[in-house]
Amino acid sequence: MITSLCFTPAAEIDLAAIFAWYEAQRQGLGTGFLDAVDVLFSRIRESSRHFPEVVPGYRRGLLHRFPYGVYFSLEPNRVVVHAVLHLHRDPAVWQRRLPEGSG
Repeated sequence: MITSLCFTPAAEIDLAAIFAWYEAQRQGLGTGFLDAVDVLFSRIRESSRHFPEVVPGYRRGLLHRFPYGVYFSLEPNRVVVHAVLHLHRDPAVWQRRLPEGSG
């Protein structure tokens, strides 16, 4: 089982921006988004290898109720979240965030 989650600065910006957008649409909707993210993060911590690899070394978990994917990699005892993006965004957006030679 994974003991911790860490976020790249870009992933933190993704979460904040998505929260703000949903909250601007309707008060409380941003909080609903974050609740859904927390549920997914719990699932990732419990069984991270059950999520499909979308490029070698990087996996994606899908949110329920919201059309977003969480893109992450596995390291010993932790998950690194690289992006939280709308599923209709070009996958190249998050792949450009990967270190040279990845994906």
